Amino acid sequence: MLIHKASDLTYADVTPKSVYLDRRKFLQAMGIASATAVVGQRLFEVAAPSENVFAGTKFSGVVKSPFSTTEKQNSYEDVTHYNNFYEFGTDKSDPAKNAHKLKTANWMVSVEGDVAKPRKITMDEILKIAPLEERIYRHRCVEAWSIVVPWIGFSFSNLAKLVEPTSKAQFVAFQSSYDRGQMLEAKWAGIDFPYVEGLRLDEAMNPLTLLGVGMYGESLPNQDGAPVRMVIPWKYGFKSIKSLVKIKFQSKMPPATWNLAASNEYGFYSNVNPNVDHPRWSQAKERRLGEILKRNTLMFNGYGDQVASMYNGMDLKKYY
Repeated sequence: MLIHKASDLTYADVTPKSVYLDRRKFLQAMGIASATAVVGQRLFEVAAPSENVFAGTKFSGVVKSPFSTTEKQNSYEDVTHYNNFYEFGTDKSDPAKNAHKLKTANWMVSVEGDVAKPRKITMDEILKIAPLEERIYRHRCVEAWSIVVPWIGFSFSNLAKLVEPTSKAQFVAFQSSYDRGQMLEAKWAGIDFPYVEGLRLDEAMNPLTLLGVGMYGESLPNQDGAPVRMVIPWKYGFKSIKSLVKIKFQSKMPPATWNLAASNEYGFYSNVNPNVDHPRWSQAKERRLGEILKRNTLMFNGYGDQVASMYNGMDLKKYY
């Protein structure tokens, strides 16, 4: 297991920025077309923020987390120019070119459903919920590439406790922002929007599940899911939904965009599992951005000590 104390970490251990930034080109190189389907169910009304806020605001007082890996980090260039954010284009380089159109000023996140204290939360309020931590996490894409990113945020459970989920809440549904005027490239994506995702409640409350507000010591760039996103390091990257506007606690399993588009390829759980291949490629190995040779993929992306107990008794090939 590659989890170490924060005192062991240095900024030299983080994945470089340049590699993280390009999904469609990778798929095209492998001769793979993107899934095409219409997501028939939308969880929420679309809410669009009103003005732009430039990324790059420095955070102070960020605490280094004991959940961080000591693996070498990718560069900031990697993480901001190799992205999957289909609302801004399907090539890995598209989000960096197009996401400047995303308006993040006056951002609000609605937290609702089976909770005692539903509310709408501003970014200023989100930043005051809990002390910010730097968590250097491995990020494994379903396309069999990976990176290491120094995220900034806090455990999602801190937000959940604020709204007090009721006994009815068994799942958490998430929705991204969607504004056709800001996201013109979305019409070529082959999936329906707004983008939706979901977790079981125990998954959402796991300490590793991060509500992310920044990376590399500063606020999130638009192409990386500004101003607030989920980061779930033991699951494939598409579960870590970007640019959140709605969070709903509910009794039923919520829809998830890629699962609805191609359920035989993208499961609801989508835990990183080297023993369960994608129908069109192996998941046994991965290519770390910036490296030539492939490396073995770790079960639960190496976070099994923290999360495996949640899946005791489950057939992980059936519930992929």
